[in-house]
Amino acid sequence: MDKIKIKKEYQKKIKNLINLNRHYYELSKPLVEDQEYDQIKSEIFSLEKKYNFLKSEDSPSKKVGYKPSKTFKKVLHKVSMLSLSNAFSEEDLINFEKKIINFLDKDSLFEIEYSAEPKIDGISASLTYKKGKFVMGLSRGDGKEGEDITQNLKTIIDIPKEILIKDFPDDIDVRGEVFIGNKDFEKIKDKFANPRNAASGSLRQKNPNDTKKIPLKFIAYTFGHEKGMKVQKQNEYLQKLKEWGFKTNPFNKTLKGVQNLMNNYYEIEKKRNEIDFDIDGIVYKINDFNLQKRLGNVANSPRWAIAHKFSANKGVSKILNIDIQVGRTGALTPVAKIKPINIGGVVVSNATLHNEDEIIRKDIRINDTVIVERAGDVIPHIVKVDLKKRIKDSKKYHFPKECPSCGAKTIKDFNTITKREDAVRRCSSEGYECEKIAIEKIKHFVSKEAFNIDGFGKKIVENFWKLKFVRLPQDIFNLNFEKIETLDGWGKQSVLNLKYAIDKKKNISFERFIYSLGIRHIGFENAKLIAKTLKSPESFVNLSKDDKFDDLLNIDGIGETQINSIKNFYKNKTNLNIINNLQKILNIKRATENKKGGVLSNKTFMLTGKLNGISRAEAKSLIEKNSGSIISNVSKKLDYLIIGEKPTNRKIEAAKQLNIKIINQSEWLRLINKTS
Repeated sequence: MDKIKIKKEYQKKIKNLINLNRHYYELSKPLVEDQEYDQIKSEIFSLEKKYNFLKSEDSPSKKVGYKPSKTFKKVLHKVSMLSLSNAFSEEDLINFEKKIINFLDKDSLFEIEYSAEPKIDGISASLTYKKGKFVMGLSRGDGKEGEDITQNLKTIIDIPKEILIKDFPDDIDVRGEVFIGNKDFEKIKDKFANPRNAASGSLRQKNPNDTKKIPLKFIAYTFGHEKGMKVQKQNEYLQKLKEWGFKTNPFNKTLKGVQNLMNNYYEIEKKRNEIDFDIDGIVYKINDFNLQKRLGNVANSPRWAIAHKFSANKGVSKILNIDIQVGRTGALTPVAKIKPINIGGVVVSNATLHNEDEIIRKDIRINDTVIVERAGDVIPHIVKVDLKKRIKDSKKYHFPKECPSCGAKTIKDFNTITKREDAVRRCSSEGYECEKIAIEKIKHFVSKEAFNIDGFGKKIVENFWKLKFVRLPQDIFNLNFEKIETLDGWGKQSVLNLKYAIDKKKNISFERFIYSLGIRHIGFENAKLIAKTLKSPESFVNLSKDDKFDDLLNIDGIGETQINSIKNFYKNKTNLNIINNLQKILNIKRATENKKGGVLSNKTFMLTGKLNGISRAEAKSLIEKNSGSIISNVSKKLDYLIIGEKPTNRKIEAAKQLNIKIINQSEWLRLINKTS
């Protein structure tokens, strides 16, 4: 799927979620049902999991809920309240377990023990206890900062106000879910949209006496900051919670094996209607706390836990037509225009068909009756065709051999790794020669991770393109603001604001500049790596002139695919024109050096051979956590070559010739511990 299309859908979902959160948390006027709200969040998490180039400061993986209300005091969580990645199928769980086993460098016989805990659909809260006394209660807020709702939480009978048991930690944040039982909700349902909103609205009352009138309950399941806790496993912690006077989920289980997780999943799903509180899935956590620590976190979600959501939402519709969307990299994405249907509270009229191969494989035709799924995917997609309902006038779809935008030949790249053609068919035009590609490239140029120009969104790009104000990125910095002021919807102040926003972005970081160019296969992370290596914008601009492309091979994470893509970019005269013009207009800052202070700061490492009891991924993670860096080739830039079992002799010999220090795994670990 084309990156621009993915980003467009992603940003649309983020914007929608912000609006829903505002109405839900700040205005206490929910716009959608609980199921639809959770579905949107689930889709965003799934999207970020699939595509690592997607990032947003407003993502629910970074901000949970909405910014803390001005009504309550804001307090930073000692330990952030992380989000969970989602699973929607047995295959997702198998992949989750494989990643854990690979990260821990265990073999396939290694058995993982899980704590399986039904996920209550309520409001998260963190309770701070010191010397056994409940001293502060915070809402989740945005995950990093919560609202001080201590007095409201004190009205909940399930929350112990003082714990006198000897083994209770001296200092701990007990975390759990505030909710309303379904039976209790029946008595107050006229005042609230659903149980979850009732719990949220009640917790955010200014007067605790108003909160007290609502039959709120609390179930504990985890902890944040802790000092003095002596348990090593999640199931032991859950048992301790009960001994300390907290209520826990009666359906918690300790299980091994994906098949047992699935059996439990189906069993709990059948019981959903019988349980007195709403649940929307099951959370699986690695039971062993030591393994949890080793696994750590990815962005704002733990590697050691996942939420297995209950059944996906599906519907039946009819394909009315098939349209082609052309993305920034020339990818042609087919989209089915379907008869509008309501799936999980949302009206769906478009569904992705992914690519030409997918249409052929599923034998999808215009006028077919199809099953549409909308759960955990970027946008709704066609699951399969109902062949029993196929009519005589169903039409086979023939994928265009010419670009619908510019008429150029469409091609499929040959993948040297798989030794076959890619599934995606692309416009063969060299970028700005194709109108649709050019528009998408300019949208990318002004996007959040690129130039991020306030007030210069996608609709403005499309409008300015129609008016021929913009054809290339440099045109943005040479706009005729007098003409813009004459347009409908524009006034003197709005034009001044736009001019100020554009001028402000003439100062740009090196990595953002590289990313903004929209070079295929060069995402933001790759742009950072290139900027860090080349250091100066001049080095990047002169890559073609100096024929220094092969120098990029020394960058860990940059391979032949990326380098060939950069070479192709520089072969195009329009692209060279863009770079040269932008360099004259902009102040592109040199790459900033890594922050110093880590125990391996300014040290470079290379790994060869198999390490004992630790995977390459975990070793790399340890080095980077300690401010070291990994490089992929033996050169004068290398400080240490770490050798494991069956190392590559060629690399060892090269290191010896360059007098690079060669150390084994034990010496490397001692180096970390020594410098720590």
